[in-house]
Amino acid sequence: MKKLLLRADDLGYSEGVNYGIAKSVKEGLIGSVGVMTNMPATVHGLNLLKDTKVCFGQHTNICVGKPLTDPSLIPSITNEKGEFKSSKEYRQAKEDFVVLEEVIIEIEAQYKKFVELVGEQPHYFEGHAVSSTNFFKGLEIVAEKYGLKYSGMSFGGEAIKISNKDVYVSMDSMMPNYDPFEALKNMIENAEDEGYYMFICHPGYLDGYILKNSSLTMPRPMEVDMLCDPNTRKWIEEVAVELITYDDL
Repeated sequence: MKKLLLRADDLGYSEGVNYGIAKSVKEGLIGSVGVMTNMPATVHGLNLLKDTKVCFGQHTNICVGKPLTDPSLIPSITNEKGEFKSSKEYRQAKEDFVVLEEVIIEIEAQYKKFVELVGEQPHYFEGHAVSSTNFFKGLEIVAEKYGLKYSGMSFGGEAIKISNKDVYVSMDSMMPNYDPFEALKNMIENAEDEGYYMFICHPGYLDGYILKNSSLTMPRPMEVDMLCDPNTRKWIEEVAVELITYDDL
């Protein structure tokens, strides 16, 4: 039987995002949720999910809001306002400007904040929106130090290794004319039996903060609708797909 992990990123990004994720957990299909521990709305999001059995992971963020570390200690990833450099700055850079020793300090600070807020280690450990070799390396170093389940980035459709299992990842929300259900259906219909597959979502509702700070807007409420649609669950059952979380890897 095909195994499908439906993951929601960005808990804490904004209250609107939190409400969409909470609905996608309580009324929908999401079983794994990534937490951005540096954001002002993080506690709000965790409170919305307080009585659920969701699998929480650390969605490590170095491109939105303020760091948990003194900005003077991590100048390569912060600006003159003491905030993180934007994802646009990372994308436009001709070379990786992230200093490994600096990013490790912030990654570890966010890990410790996660433990403080959630009361346990993250069930998985990964990064938000930034393609940086030193960021990835820093995540791997911190994950190894604390014995965490690292979930890396997938490039070009190749599988990533999680707990010695090959997991194929799909994240199409930034693609033109994105249709969440069609993207999910396409992944599953082309999946091999007995394989592990991850569909990464960013469910949420749009508020002022998201409209001002994120380039990902309309797909968020579209994904909430898809994840909470009874027809989506019915289709998953019809094609004999088993829903799993990171705890099953």
